[in-house]
Amino acid sequence: MSLSLYIHIPFCIKKCNYCDFVSYPHNSGAVDKYLQGLEREMELVARKLSPAGKTLKTIFLGGGTPTSLSANQLDNILEKTRAYFTWEAGIEVTVEANPGTVDREKLTVLRTAGANRLSLGVQSFQEPLLKNIGRIHTTAEIYSAVELARQAGFANLNLDLMYALPGQTMEDWTDTLDKALALGVEHISAYSLKLEPGTPFYQAWREGKLIPCDQDLEADMYQEAISRLTTAGFYHYEISNFARPGRECRHNLTYWLLEEYLGLGPAAHSLIGGHRLANLGSLQAYIAFLDNGQRPLEDDQILTERDARAEFMFLGLRLTRGVEKTRFQHRFGIDLTQTYGKAIAKLVALNLLEETPELIRLTPKGLALGNEAFEAFL
Repeated sequence: MSLSLYIHIPFCIKKCNYCDFVSYPHNSGAVDKYLQGLEREMELVARKLSPAGKTLKTIFLGGGTPTSLSANQLDNILEKTRAYFTWEAGIEVTVEANPGTVDREKLTVLRTAGANRLSLGVQSFQEPLLKNIGRIHTTAEIYSAVELARQAGFANLNLDLMYALPGQTMEDWTDTLDKALALGVEHISAYSLKLEPGTPFYQAWREGKLIPCDQDLEADMYQEAISRLTTAGFYHYEISNFARPGRECRHNLTYWLLEEYLGLGPAAHSLIGGHRLANLGSLQAYIAFLDNGQRPLEDDQILTERDARAEFMFLGLRLTRGVEKTRFQHRFGIDLTQTYGKAIAKLVALNLLEETPELIRLTPKGLALGNEAFEAFL
């Protein structure tokens, strides 16, 4: 079976005020050591995989900010994946990028190297909001990045957008949605701000210096995104994701369908051979382990059948198409309704879930209150 490969690029020019991802300040020495470690990790992992298990169906370079690296460094990473793995015909290769960290050369090199999907961290089209959340780019750089990507040959672009930002109005949000749509991209992700422990925003909230978005306004913003994007012809295929027909993110579908994936780099996770693996988050420790010829694993858990069933359900329910009963039966050899009948009946009564003879899926109310539905399967 083909794998999906995630590579974590743990460097940023500047960390955003809301971000709790593992990332480090960009400096050339650290990047060079990371790249040497990354190749060692590829070699160690590939050595343990069967020839058939080295075939990749998707690659995703995430971060951090992958495009904080140079064109040659990014080209080298993709070249190494070809050396240690086999690219499947029609592979999807996504690179996350921030406006302000891309130029014509970098995008052309990426496209020539095989990247065919670009995910731009736009977040907002309002300069004051961008500044407040700690983004380093301007609105003008958003337009420039999209234009340069098209010129480089990228025919599959995603824009990441954020709502429920401090001080953001509904007018700000609808303006951002309309401007994103006007750019004619193939995919839009819309995420609400979460105040994560350890971030500047979380600390500001604890100190009473940040007022979170009103919950009713946040709910209205989510519904506005669904309305505007679906009216514009986008398919709302996952709670936070919208795509032109056939442009769903195949890499992320691997996660939501609980299929196998391999994660490389600091803090990267894998699900392979029934094991859930987690890499060390410390860049220094990650490099030290690999210098000693050891995989930089922090955790290795066997995914029990019970846990696999639960994850299959709450990840699959993130998809608006829901969970097909025959697919559950094929995967686990048991009947979905018999396994989770009580939980399903409870959620149907609460109008969070709907059930048909073929599948179960979240209702519109359930999409807005997904966590409440997911907990019933844990």
